[in-house]
Amino acid sequence: MSIQNFGVGAEGLLAAQSVLAGEPDSYGNDSRVEQLWAMKAMDHAEVYFNLLCSVEPSRLKLTGNLEDDDVLYNEFRSTFPNLDIGKLKESDLKSEANKEIWRTFSENHKHIEDYSLGSLLRLDSSLDYSEENTIIAVKVQFLAIEIARNREGFNNEIRGKYKATPRKPKGKSSSGGACNTASAQPPVMTEIEHELQQILGGHHALLK
Repeated sequence: MSIQNFGVGAEGLLAAQSVLAGEPDSYGNDSRVEQLWAMKAMDHAEVYFNLLCSVEPSRLKLTGNLEDDDVLYNEFRSTFPNLDIGKLKESDLKSEANKEIWRTFSENHKHIEDYSLGSLLRLDSSLDYSEENTIIAVKVQFLAIEIARNREGFNNEIRGKYKATPRKPKGKSSSGGACNTASAQPPVMTEIEHELQQILGGHHALLK
């Protein structure tokens, strides 16, 4: 699978792919489902980390609007008042006791689109994605924890440590996998590439 750098870094993305490869039960036995889910999870992580590299985290509205972010944040902190979101442990999400609490929390927010879709979550909020710093979470866990990190200042140092890196335009691949030369037709911009242009230009919907 081809991996491009959106600010996460090649090492971080390769490590994220390794984490995904270790969770086969998350998507069943269909290799096509595995590949599509892994691609979507990595695209999501790339775009989000690029946002953190580019803008003040407190400006982000991860659900799409401030009211829904407020509801999710308030319920999250009501349910997990003492959770250290700066440096999570895998057991915070995946111990038997916490899984039951998270299951109830997630069901209360199943109106969120793809609320149970797998996402990549960093354990230490001050660091990039890496094999040691990345776990699989469901989307509603990712949203709740990252909204809290953004509001409580845990993601603030990312912009000082990492730089946003837009994807370079790609041509159609040949049978050997190489990109076409400059004389080829301009490639069609993907949804992710378009989103990155919006991020870097300050026009992304999450910034409004």
